[in-house]
Amino acid sequence: MSSMRPENQSSVSQFLLLGLPIPPGQQGVFFILFLGMYLTTVLGNLLIILLIRLDSRLHTPMYFFLSHLAFSDVCFSSVTVPKMLTNMQTQHQSIPYVGCISQLYFFLLFCGLDNFLLAVMAYDRYVAICHPLHYTTIMREGLCLLLVAGSWVVSCGNALLHTLLLVRLSFCGDNTITHYFCDLAALMKLSCSDTFLNELVIFTEGGMIFFSCFGIILGSYIRIGTIMLRVPSTQRLLKAFSTCGSHLSVVSLYYGTAAGVYFFSSSWGSKDIIASIMYTVVTTMLNPFIYSLRNRDIKQALKMCVNRVKFFKQQSLNPLVAVRSTVR
Repeated sequence: MSSMRPENQSSVSQFLLLGLPIPPGQQGVFFILFLGMYLTTVLGNLLIILLIRLDSRLHTPMYFFLSHLAFSDVCFSSVTVPKMLTNMQTQHQSIPYVGCISQLYFFLLFCGLDNFLLAVMAYDRYVAICHPLHYTTIMREGLCLLLVAGSWVVSCGNALLHTLLLVRLSFCGDNTITHYFCDLAALMKLSCSDTFLNELVIFTEGGMIFFSCFGIILGSYIRIGTIMLRVPSTQRLLKAFSTCGSHLSVVSLYYGTAAGVYFFSSSWGSKDIIASIMYTVVTTMLNPFIYSLRNRDIKQALKMCVNRVKFFKQQSLNPLVAVRSTVR
């Protein structure tokens, strides 16, 4: 293995990203489409973060976790989409070896962080519905900070583990990645080294993390459903839906597209790239709309923010009107 390292470093100075299977004449249309989606993702999630920070009524554990999820979505989309847009515009499909490894690391980091934050938010919703009288006691500030910090630490460690295992592999021949970003599975296919250890870690450690988070989410909602069915009432069901509706929609979208990538890609062929687009671009774009359209608190905060802007705009114009009337 040590004798192959120099060859690896000299032969893999860069990779080629084939990108999306788009006909040459339609590159401009898709560039504008994905640019609009990316800008919507960034502005929408940043607006969510701004509203949560400005409105004191949103200084609760639920919105604290939501602000971190919005930040993660911005970063998650920014890891892959700008490079994809650059390649579409310039037709320069190469990416340096270091750049490819860095992109892979941050992709795994924010992908894992989304997974953990959705699980934490599901637990928060479980406590809010099943233990409402003890909610403030259980979801205290220290626990919220610990849950978010733990999500960041474990996500960083998980991404670093898979990245280091990939770096030890040798790439001797083909450097063409049949994707629009440096995907872990695509890079492993290009390696001329034994990838058994990589695959073992993916299926064990990665599988444990994924299914642990999914189990927390599923268990939380099963418990919530059980509590609701014990004493069924329209008012309680509506309250539970208003409390969990946005999060449940985001979870369904997140895990639905993830399932499309990892369980059906082998039989779909090129459609795994389309599924990845849904997973990395469309989902992060839709999350702010889901939380703003289905969430009364967010809509009220947005309305208050708009009214503030109108008020300050009127205040800034009033002196000008007064000066003009005096001159006349």
